[in-house]
Amino acid sequence: MRYMKNIFKIAAAGLCAAAAVACSSAAKMAELAENVKVQCNPAVLEVVAGEIDATVSVTYPDGYFHPNAILEVIPVLLYEGGEAEMEPFMYQGEKVKDNYKAVSSKGQTVRERVHFDYVEGMESARLVLRGKVKYKNKSWDLPIKKVADGCNTTYMLVEAEGNIPYKADNYQEILVQTEEGQILYGINSSDVSGKEINSKSVKDFQAALDEIKSNSRKTLTGTEVVAYASPDGGKDLNTKLSDKRSKSAGQAFDKVTKGKDTGETTVKSVGQDWEGFQELVAKSDIEDKDLILRVLNMYSDPAVRESEIKNISEVYTSLKSSVLPELRRARFIANVEYQNYSSEELLALVEDNTDVLDEEALLRAASLVKDNSKKIDLYRKAADKYDSDRARFNLGVALLKSGKIADAGKAFASVKEKDADIENALGVVALRNNELDAAAKHFKKAGTEASARNQAVVDILRGEYDKAAAALKNETGFNAALAQILVDNPQAASKALTCQCPRSNYLRAIIAARQGDAEAVADCLDKAGKVKALAERAEKDVEFAQYR
Repeated sequence: MRYMKNIFKIAAAGLCAAAAVACSSAAKMAELAENVKVQCNPAVLEVVAGEIDATVSVTYPDGYFHPNAILEVIPVLLYEGGEAEMEPFMYQGEKVKDNYKAVSSKGQTVRERVHFDYVEGMESARLVLRGKVKYKNKSWDLPIKKVADGCNTTYMLVEAEGNIPYKADNYQEILVQTEEGQILYGINSSDVSGKEINSKSVKDFQAALDEIKSNSRKTLTGTEVVAYASPDGGKDLNTKLSDKRSKSAGQAFDKVTKGKDTGETTVKSVGQDWEGFQELVAKSDIEDKDLILRVLNMYSDPAVRESEIKNISEVYTSLKSSVLPELRRARFIANVEYQNYSSEELLALVEDNTDVLDEEALLRAASLVKDNSKKIDLYRKAADKYDSDRARFNLGVALLKSGKIADAGKAFASVKEKDADIENALGVVALRNNELDAAAKHFKKAGTEASARNQAVVDILRGEYDKAAAALKNETGFNAALAQILVDNPQAASKALTCQCPRSNYLRAIIAARQGDAEAVADCLDKAGKVKALAERAEKDVEFAQYR
């Protein structure tokens, strides 16, 4: 019996000793944590589409992981202004009967995906692992282990305002105008009557020549005398009659313009005036005019036209009295170039009297002013006064430039003609609201060069850098260069940069940093640093970590 008691005492002592050893070994996991190796892919964290993803590999050496221990590992992203903590990864020794990932005491590498949503301040973040070893009812904190320094946010430099070209105006600096008078002839006659020489039409033409000469904005470029015959009576007869009228009309023109500046005058004969005939019929109130117009469209031969129209006897009677006499004529034409308002005059009128400006002049004036608030006022006026769709569209563009996204959306929605430009504009509104899927749909529907550039912005924001670089490969400019940087093509990026502005020099500094050119980094950052925000960014930008 005493023997058995000794056996129990020895066994109990052995169990206590074993427990002490086991507990001591679990504690050593904290003490020997420096032997654990950690790697991160990518080595420098990167924000892609607003998210930070990486793979962390942890290698536990042989003899490190206690068979009965549980290890809790928490990835934490420390950044300016706070920290972000993931749910812990749980591991267990080989003898633990639980549902965690088992790690061999002989050594093992475990890999885990870490994920964080980007918040402002994470540019200079530090990824660390916090750990805790648990054994029975005890626990030991592991030393904090650093995984990665810095977080690349280069893609966030993208110029995401969107590209919406203004609708062009049709303003003409030189207006081509004509002033006209005419004389009428009797049927089958080429004689000019005194009544026609003294007609109101001729007197108005004479007055117009005088006004052209006195108007500093008008320049007479030449005059014409054009004679016609009405399209009845046969083509050959009318051709000869028209030729005779051109000669008598030329003589009459010389008489009525004697002493006046007419410039170089040309005299010509047209023959049968089918064009004038069609125009007068279209403007008339003849009952069957649509039938006449159909005949003109169906037949091109003058003889067939005349025959078909004469077959409509009642209609032809109306034509003989109301249309054909007006076509037995000769026109006196003064060709004039009118000097429209200059850019300087338009800007002055913006300040003094916009009421004298027509739709095209208002649109041109709005394009000239520098003050965006004045642009907005002028486009509103053109939209209201002339019911101008182009003004409504341009109003939306100007409102976007002022950051008034909701108001811009309303302006675009008010445009009546929904064309490709509107689709692109609505895409930009969605882009400004960070509605990337909606923006992409609009840009695809638009199918314009501007929408393709805007889609590249969406691709960059989504992290689809290859698509953006392909779309902008033949472009120059900031976003084109940025896209090439994001696909690690520094030569193409440098070629795309043509501006010497601070933002472009910031990109040049990034290119230089990636190529190991410290001198160029310093030079470009010095130029970019003229903008305070860029200078502050450079101080935290992981792109320049090795140059600080």
